[in-house]
Formats: sequence, structure tokens, C-alpha cells
Amino acid sequence: MFEFEIQKQHTASRARLGAVTTVHGTIHTPAFMPVGTQATVKALSPEDLKDCGAEIILGNTYHLYLRPGHKLIEQLGGLHRFMNWDRPILTDSGGYQVFSLNDLAKVTEDGVTFRSHLDGSLHLLSPELAVEIQQALGADIIMAFDEPTPPDASETQTLKSLELSTRWAARCRQAHTRAGQTLFGIVQGGMFKSLRTESARQTIDLGFKGYAIGGLSVGEEKGVMLELAEHTAPLLPEEAPRYLMGVGTPDDLIDCVKMGIDMFDCVLPTRNARNGTLYTSRGKVNIRNARHRSSDLPLDPECACYTCTHYSRAYLRHLYVADEIFAMRLNSLHNIAFFQTWMSGIRRAIADGRPLDWRFPESEDSGNNGS
Repeated sequence: MFEFEIQKQHTASRARLGAVTTVHGTIHTPAFMPVGTQATVKALSPEDLKDCGAEIILGNTYHLYLRPGHKLIEQLGGLHRFMNWDRPILTDSGGYQVFSLNDLAKVTEDGVTFRSHLDGSLHLLSPELAVEIQQALGADIIMAFDEPTPPDASETQTLKSLELSTRWAARCRQAHTRAGQTLFGIVQGGMFKSLRTESARQTIDLGFKGYAIGGLSVGEEKGVMLELAEHTAPLLPEEAPRYLMGVGTPDDLIDCVKMGIDMFDCVLPTRNARNGTLYTSRGKVNIRNARHRSSDLPLDPECACYTCTHYSRAYLRHLYVADEIFAMRLNSLHNIAFFQTWMSGIRRAIADGRPLDWRFPESEDSGNNGS
């Protein structure tokens, strides 16, 4: 039901080319997963995502639990049928959203008590309920429930949270019974290398088929994130897929692939698309800029996505300035396509044994990405 095969080890780094096989298909790694928080990647259809090259998307346990409810989704045939997506889905555990959206969340051994950001209703999200929700959704890969710590947490506080997350992970292992679905463990440890090492040891001892690195890209400096990811990745089993949660920019993806990380997710492409920031082979483009007002050029002449092959920069700017809904779709489609093309370029470089030494230019006038 679940297999991970390393097909080639990169000669110049710890990067590896691989494939994750699930009930709903194969994911070629290193892979970037578009985020479909509420059973949709904002503004895009499943067909759009497939055309962009996406092989897996991410859904959110917290949001789908509160609305429309996991039991309703299960009754309607599961998340794949509900959103008409027949490829793999990964769902997070909801832990990050519980803490980021609820200042007054109360943590006990049982779980986390919080109030819904929708209607103020009181809920207790336990490890068992997090697994129950994800089993009802029917995702191919699900995540253990954990307690992420803020970047300014003390070492004492982080250790206490780490140990609680390990106990919760063990309860998730015991609660998980659905065949055809794989549970990943999550390594925490905050901003402390020694605690990252300890969390990796404890999580590996529980015996998961895949491992995520959590609690990074949560407000710490970029250099700190990269240093801790580089410390943690080689601690995880070679034979299991490694997933860095919530990362990142095009350069982050290259840097972290070279550490031996296989899977990534981030809201960056779609969130930036809705704000008019687009990624191209020549760097970022702010489509709001007046210089695009009369440009008949495609957004990116090297991109084969629907947006770039059908519409001019002038049209994209017009849609955005006019606050037209179509702008969200065209911009999001392009950014998702760019990130998938970026990852495809990384995979080709690993396969060919070429250096992963190109960088993403900050502006479209600063050079080519080399992929």
C-alpha cells in the first residue's frame, strides 16, 4: 500500500531522487505539495492542478473538522471523492492551526482545548480525534498530532513539549487502524539542536514509515531554519521519506533538497499569486506595476502553463487592478506551475548528476535560474 524507493543518490550532495507509491498513485520526489486547506487549492480546479504537474496536494485537518466536518466528508465518500481529486492527498494533524489560530488554547495530557475561530464553540482535539478525523477523510498520508513550539520558547518549555508530542505520537500509532493509509511521525525540538536530536531519536523509536520535520519556518530567521533542517535531516532513516513542513521559497527548496529532504509544502505560491507576486524564470514579477500596463509579452516566455500561453502581462495586470476573480485563477495557476517546473528541474539535475547550484533571481532582470 505504501512504498518509498530511492532511485538515485545525487553525487554532489545528500539529495536523492525517489518515488513514493500510494493507493492513489505515485509521487516523484523531491516533491512540492500545493496546499488545499479547505478541500481546495484556492482558485484552482483539480484539472488545473494536474495540468500544472501536481501529483499530491495537502488538506487541513483542523479546518475540515470544523467545516464541513469529517463525518460528513466520510459519508460522502471521503476527501478524494468530495473534492474530485484522484491523486494522493496528505493531511496535516491540525496541531499548528490549533495553536496559531487560538491564543488561549489550553494544553493537557489529553490534548488541546480550543475555541473555533468560526463560531467560538469549545473543542478538545486529542491525538485519537486527530487520527479519527484523518481516517474519515481518507488521506493517503496522515500526520501524528503534535505540539509545535514558538521560536522564542525556552529550552525547558521546548523539552516538555517535545516529550508530550512523543507521547501523543505513540497514541496516534495505537489509534491508527485504516488500511491503505500511512501515518508519519513529526520531529520537533524547537530552536535547539540537542532537542532536535532527542526528538528524532524518540520519534524513530516509535517506528513510522515516514518522518516530518516540524516547527520550522514559524518566524525564526532563515539561516536558523536552514541550520536546524540541515542538522535534523540526516538523523532520519535513509529508507523513509523526509518531509519538511511549511517550506518554502524556490531557493529554500534547492537548499533543503541538498540536505536529503524529499517532500515540501507551503502556501507561498498561491498566497503570493493572490497578492500579485508571480514567480518566473527571470525572477519575481509584481503584476501590479505600471510598467506592465501595455505589455503584450507573456508573463514568462519559458513557461508552458495556460496563463503564459494565452494571456499578456497587460491583461493580467488589468484583471488584478480591476479586482477580477479570474486574476486569482490565472496568477495561482502560473505560480503552482512554476513551482512544479522548479521541482522537475531539480529532479532532472539529480538524475543527470548535475550540480544543484542555481539560484532564483530576486527580480526578472537579475539573471536566469539555470534549471
